[in-house]
Order: sequence, then C-alpha cells, then structure tokens
Amino acid sequence: MQLGLVGLGKMGFNMRERLRAQGHEVIGYDPRPEVTDTPSLEGLASSLTAPRVVWVMVPSGKITRDTITGLADSLEEGDLVIDGGNSRFTDDGPNAELLAKKGIGYIDAGVSGGVWGLENGYGLMVGGSEDDVERALPIFDALRPEGERADGFVHAGPVGAGHYSKMVHNGIEYGLMQAYAEGYELLEAEELVQDTHGVLRAWSKGTVVRSWLLDLLVQALAQDPEFREISGYTEDSGEGRWTVEEAIRHAVPAPVISAALFARFASRQADSPAMKAVSALRNQFGGHAVKRATTEETLRAPDPKK
Repeated sequence: MQLGLVGLGKMGFNMRERLRAQGHEVIGYDPRPEVTDTPSLEGLASSLTAPRVVWVMVPSGKITRDTITGLADSLEEGDLVIDGGNSRFTDDGPNAELLAKKGIGYIDAGVSGGVWGLENGYGLMVGGSEDDVERALPIFDALRPEGERADGFVHAGPVGAGHYSKMVHNGIEYGLMQAYAEGYELLEAEELVQDTHGVLRAWSKGTVVRSWLLDLLVQALAQDPEFREISGYTEDSGEGRWTVEEAIRHAVPAPVISAALFARFASRQADSPAMKAVSALRNQFGGHAVKRATTEETLRAPDPKK
C-alpha cells in the first residue's frame, strides 16, 4: 500500500522504516532536507496516487492544526488523513469537519511504542468511520506488534475515540512510572539494601509488578547507576493534564494519576531521586530529552545510603 507520512522525527522516521520493511511504499515529508523524500506538502500530495492516504506525525497543537489545514488545501475528495500524533481529542472534531468539507476522510490514531516501535511494533487506538478504518487496515497491521490484531490494535469508536483512549493510556503511564520511581527511592534510602539495581532486576520475571516499564528502569540504572547524570526535572507532555481534567469532568476519582502529575510539577522546584527515575524512564521508552545534571549538581549529589 502507498502512504504519505508527514513528520519524520523520533517516531515518524522509525514508522517509515517499519512500513517499508513490510513492503509498503512510504513517501515522507519533513522540513529537514536530510530526511525528507519530497520538498513540501504539495509535493507530497503530487507524489501520491489518488485516492491518497496521508499519516500526520507531528507535535500536537498548532503544528498539527496547520498541517491539517495545509493538507486540506493539497489533497482531493476521496483522500484520507490520519493524525497519529498526541493531539487532544477535542481537536479531532474540528479537524474532521475541515477535511470533510473537501470530501476528505479523517482518522485519529493514538500511537504507543516510542523509539522501540520499529522493532517491537506500535500499540494503536483509532477513531473514525468503519469504512475509513477498513481502508487503512494494511497500514495499521504493518505498524502493530505481531500476533492477534486485538492485542495491539483497536477501533475504539468514532472520530476522537482514538486520541481519547491514548490520553487515558498516558495518564495510566504517569501513575505506573511514579510508583516504580517511589519504590526505587525507598530502596535507595535504606542502608540494608546494598543492591537496588539487583532488587529491581529480580522483580522483572515472575512477580506481579513485572512490566516493560520495570525492564526499562533496570536498563536505565545499568547505564547510569544512581542517576547521577540526570536532573530530576521532569516535563509533562500534556496528556496527563488532559486525563485529570477529564476525570474532573466525568467526576471519576483519579488520585494516583493526579498525584503523579503533581509530582512532575514538584520536580521542577527541587531535585528528587524519584523524579530522576521518571525522567530516565521517559528517555528510555520514548526518547524524550532529559535535562542533564550540571557538574556542580553531580558533585554535590548526596549518596542516599549515607
């Protein structure tokens, strides 16, 4: 199948490689000349055979909205646009309406897998019409992990359902990372425990707390014991905030996700071993940038066992 792909960053670039490896023709556009296949959105549209399918993989907010507007001007009736970025679900309705005026279909796709998706595949949650989703299934099947489709892909509902599902997924992710991080800090604080890395690794098989996030925490500690090279300052992508706002709107108690979000805010006021663990985990699974500790911070970092 032929696909246009807008945005060749950390995830988009790997998605292009995974799709090509499975026999799909992918023409990518990115402002950076060293990675793009075509010089412009207009060039992308003219390089594709109608009816076209174009996947947008750019940062959420204005950049995505501007890209959708540009595609509305460049594409034609019968084409299909998939927004695979971390857009807020409330943006999906207006995007779909804008494209529908030109007879262009729209799917919102929540994508999970980070920088590891090239090898492991991506978890996909999509929203849109049955016909549009069916049309894009060859692309979804190539991107998702191997095995049963239902284990890595869901048509969650109409437009907006995909990004809503991904938002809740990321809210849960906040809570899981915070729990692992607090456990790490407790282990580091107790002088009886002389091998924190070994304890965490011992949990990675056969225990009820085993998970891929735990594996990544073990890996991060192997690369930087005690996280002396990482500041505890931790960003939030926005989806944790949106999840908490939705919990308030629906009167759904979400104390764990809320606390995890507020812990990230706290990380910007004072350094914390737990937040260093969260920052390291974000870098491990998503390639998110970390704020490196300065030489002075590294030298004065206390040994938590003393």
